[in-house]
Amino acid sequence: MKNLKYFLIILILIFGVLASRTLFKHNFYFNMHDDLQMMRQLQLEKCFQDKQIPCRWVPDMGYKFGLPLFNYYPQLPYLVGEVFRLFNIPFNDVAKLTFALGIIASGFAMFLMSKEYFGSVGGALSAIFYMWAPYRAVDVYVRGAMNESWAWVWFPLILWSSYKLVRSLKSKYVVILSLSFAALLLTHNVMVMIFAPVFLAWLIFWIFKEKSLRPLWPLTIAGFISLGLAAFFTLPAIFEQKLVHIDTLITDYFQYSGHFTSFNQLFFSRFWGDGPSVFGTNDGMAFPVGHIHWILILIIGILLVIKIWKKRKLDVSDWVIIFGILAGTFAAFMSHERSTFIWLMFPTLKFVQFPWRFLTLNVFGYALAIGSLSYLLEQFIFFKKKNVQAVIFLAAAGAVVFLNWNFFNPVHGGPLTDEQKFSGEAWRLQTQAGIRDYLPVSAKDDPFKSRDFVAEVTTGKGEITDISSGTNWIRFNANLKGENNVVRINVFNYPNWTVFIDGNKTVSYTDSNEEWWRIYFQIPSGEHAVYAKLLNTPLRTFANAVSLITWVGLFIYLLRKKFFR
Repeated sequence: MKNLKYFLIILILIFGVLASRTLFKHNFYFNMHDDLQMMRQLQLEKCFQDKQIPCRWVPDMGYKFGLPLFNYYPQLPYLVGEVFRLFNIPFNDVAKLTFALGIIASGFAMFLMSKEYFGSVGGALSAIFYMWAPYRAVDVYVRGAMNESWAWVWFPLILWSSYKLVRSLKSKYVVILSLSFAALLLTHNVMVMIFAPVFLAWLIFWIFKEKSLRPLWPLTIAGFISLGLAAFFTLPAIFEQKLVHIDTLITDYFQYSGHFTSFNQLFFSRFWGDGPSVFGTNDGMAFPVGHIHWILILIIGILLVIKIWKKRKLDVSDWVIIFGILAGTFAAFMSHERSTFIWLMFPTLKFVQFPWRFLTLNVFGYALAIGSLSYLLEQFIFFKKKNVQAVIFLAAAGAVVFLNWNFFNPVHGGPLTDEQKFSGEAWRLQTQAGIRDYLPVSAKDDPFKSRDFVAEVTTGKGEITDISSGTNWIRFNANLKGENNVVRINVFNYPNWTVFIDGNKTVSYTDSNEEWWRIYFQIPSGEHAVYAKLLNTPLRTFANAVSLITWVGLFIYLLRKKFFR
């Protein structure tokens, strides 16, 4: 059995590499909707080099006026990418390797969960179907949704560790659950919103099955630890929303009502493309559940009914199958316009933007349930034979790869180097892209052109010299003549940008007649050293402290468990 387990682990790795095969091509890049993966990686690296940890403000985006990108945009996948960057791997390859690692890691996470209920063979089958779902290909090869793609890793780990915690009350599962849920919080805001009700239902069910409230205490501890670990990001992201234009995330193109799927798109269409999601059903991208996925779910549903009718009872594995089928089907329903009444009941759902994002949970639920195929077939004598089970496993795994092989290829792609991506027109487009996502609320409109000067004299006479800047700071010398001199620093005036003249804090302000709201300050005549920096708000400082204390405390706890039992 141990050899079988190792064999299946290697098999999962092979299937994961096959699903990621295009991502291993050196200097190859493909068209993706969110074409800022390399840019975000570059900005995070600049933060690390500049010792802006945690990274919040990025200097090259927002038409080079800067944006508080990572104050609101989760950065965990890019932290993973920085590990690759330690080996001087080009940004192009780092983006693709991070995608590939997410695919493979999600397979192993699903294997860990599914084998708990259906054995190693069932776990491997779930893992393969999890990695080879058509919507997984959409996430990577069409949308280029790095963060959403990595959220797939944490779903199985969260449910598995919480199940083990409820059943055993062991402290090691408190740690695993805390780390897994914190990882989801640091990966994708919307996926947390989508996944939370499923997670809550899962917990309530198993606590009810245990007929004990004892698990509530370790679950609560795990919840506080996970919130503490991610506090440096989640607290500012939630409580400083008013500082940016979040209204642009849910209006016009991003209104959910225009992006529902159709029944044909979900279950029958074989269309594949890398175009946009549009209002109506003439989308340039596909939203398939997967033919082999829903066909096997129908078969598994029938087999489960037969098993329940024969045995007149439900085992733990049976409940997991029911959960997977219900969760997956409900998620598909939420992507269809017939679910509009639910969207209207819960206005917060509008931040999901695209109802087809629920297909992440559809794939998760169906892949989990598909792992039960051998388990359910064993109720028939013929299917108890090991060679028959092996044939069924290989046939199912082969079918999902065969039917979905073409989906796991970019529609358009070609050679591209870092130098090409970070220069010329390509660079200009990246500095401008996504500005509406986190544009500081003080700015009334886009600048519509890149910044020409870091700083300039707007009133009076003089010159700016010796300019240097980092990710969240600017330094220069100002030589002014006369009185009432005004200098402008060309960054968006986001709260706590602070200006110091000759080491002394000075009052800065914005021009109410200017749509961009940059930083202005008065400066006396003569030569002066000017230094401006984005300082933390009290909330950011508090959030950083909470995370630091929690991480250090968890590390000390693990050391004690390891060396001082």
